[in-house]
Amino acid sequence: MDERSTAWRAVETASTGLPALSALFAAEPDRAGRLSVDVAGLHFDLSKTHLSQAVEAALAGLLSASGFESRRAALFSGAVVNPSEARAATHAAERGSGSGPAIAAAAEARLVMQRLVERVHRGAFGEIRHILHIGIGGSALGPALLVDALGGAGLRYDTHVISNIDGVALERAMRVCDPARTLVVVVSKTFTTVETMTNAESARDWIGNAARFVAVTAAPEKAVAWGVARENVLGFAESVGGRYSLWSAVGVTAALGLGWAAFEALLAGAQAMDTHFETAPVVTNAPVLAAMVDVLYAAFLGAETRGVFAYDERLRLLPPFLQQLEMESNGKRVDREGRALTHPSAAITWGGTGTDAQHAVFQLLHQGTHVVPAEFVMVKTPGHGLGAAHHRQLLANAVAQGAALMRGRTTEEALAMSGGDMALAAAKTFQGNRPSSAIVLETLDPHTLGALIAFYEHRTFAAAVLLGINPFDQWGVELGKEMARAALDGSAGEGFDASSRALLARLL
Repeated sequence: MDERSTAWRAVETASTGLPALSALFAAEPDRAGRLSVDVAGLHFDLSKTHLSQAVEAALAGLLSASGFESRRAALFSGAVVNPSEARAATHAAERGSGSGPAIAAAAEARLVMQRLVERVHRGAFGEIRHILHIGIGGSALGPALLVDALGGAGLRYDTHVISNIDGVALERAMRVCDPARTLVVVVSKTFTTVETMTNAESARDWIGNAARFVAVTAAPEKAVAWGVARENVLGFAESVGGRYSLWSAVGVTAALGLGWAAFEALLAGAQAMDTHFETAPVVTNAPVLAAMVDVLYAAFLGAETRGVFAYDERLRLLPPFLQQLEMESNGKRVDREGRALTHPSAAITWGGTGTDAQHAVFQLLHQGTHVVPAEFVMVKTPGHGLGAAHHRQLLANAVAQGAALMRGRTTEEALAMSGGDMALAAAKTFQGNRPSSAIVLETLDPHTLGALIAFYEHRTFAAAVLLGINPFDQWGVELGKEMARAALDGSAGEGFDASSRALLARLL
C-alpha cells in the first residue's frame, strides 16, 4: 500500500463515529477560535463542522502524502499542473503572484488592457452608454459577478452580460440599449465558441459593423479576421482557464464600468489571499481548512451536495459562479494518472440568496434526510442606505440559521410545544448536528471580493490535491458539444438513441 493510500485509510478511521457538533464544542472550549481565520478583510469560521482535531491531523497527513507543497509550488511557479493538456495554470500570475515568465507576460497584457480602458473613457469609441458583454461559462460568469457585486449606482455604463444562445437573452438587452452608443465586448478563448460567436454575429448585425467591438481572446488573429480592429483585441494566455480568467483581460468589462483603480484593488485582494495560501501553515490556512471540510463531507461522510447562501443581494451571483468553479474543476471520475476513482469526487454545489432561500429550501436542510453542509457568506457593512433594521435582520437570520442547524430541537422540547401530540411533536423535531460554515466580509469592495474569489480558487485546488485529481481540465463538456454539432449539421446517426432522434425530428 502506497503512502497516499495509507493516509486515506487514516482519514477513514478518524472520520468514523465522529461526535456530534455539540460534543466537539464541549470537549474543546476554544474550538471557535481554533477553527477561525482572519485574512484580507475576511473572517472564516469553520467550527460548526465535524473537523475534529483527529480528522484535521489525518487530512493534513493526506495532504502531505499527496504532495501538496510541491503541487502548490508548481502552481505558483508556472510549472505544468494540468497533465492531461500539458499546461500550467497561470491565473495567479495574472494578478502578479508567483514566479516565472507568466508574470511579465501578464503585466504586459494588463498594460494593454489599461490603455484600452483609458481610450474608451476618453471617448475613442464615441459616446458610450451601454456595454454588451458576450461570452459563456467563465467568459461570462466572472465578469457578471464583478459587475453585479461592485457596480451599484457607481457603474459607469449600463452593462449587460449575455451568455445564453437563446435569442431571448440578447434581444432583451438590445431592446434597452442604443446601438449607436453601445460597446460590445466579445470574450472567447478560441474565438470559435459557437454560442458566443452566434450572439456576436447577431450583435454585429444589430449595430451594423464591428467598429465598436472589443475582442478578448487567446486567438487574436481570428478576432481580427472576424472584423475587430487589431488595436481593440486583448489577449490572454492559453494557460488561463476560463473559470479562472476574470483576473485577465476577460475582466475588461468590469474595469470599464468600475474604473481601473477598482480593478487593481480586485487584483490586490486576490494577491493578498495568494500570499496567505502560499505561506500560512495548514492549521491556519483558510483555503486549506475549507478544502479539508469539503473533502471530509463529500468523500468520507457521504454528503453529495454543498449549499452556499449569500446573505447579501450583491453576492447573488456567487453560487452560480462557484458551481462552475467547483464542479467543472473537481467533478471528475479519474485521478491524475487516469485511474478510476474509488471514492466520490466533488460535491454538487448549489445555493441561493438569504433570506429568500430560507423560505424555499431550508426546510430540507433542517429536517430532510440529506445532510447538506451549508455555507453562509455575510457582509458586515450594508450596501444600502435604508437604515440599520434591514441589515440587522439579514445578519441575524444568517447566524441563527447556522445555530439552528447545529442545535436542532429534541422530541421532548417539541412535545412541550405540542400539547403532548406525538405526531405534531415528531413534525416539530429537528435532528440538529447539521454542519455549516461562515464567511464574513468586513465590507464588500474590490479588495475583499478579490480575496474571496481567490480563496475559493485555492480551496478548489487544495480539495483536488486531497482527492488526487486534476482540477484544470474539463473534458466532460466536450461530448455534448460534439453531438450538438452533429445534430445541427444533420449527421445525427447511431450516436443518437431513438428518443433523441425523435426529438430532433420534432424540433429541428
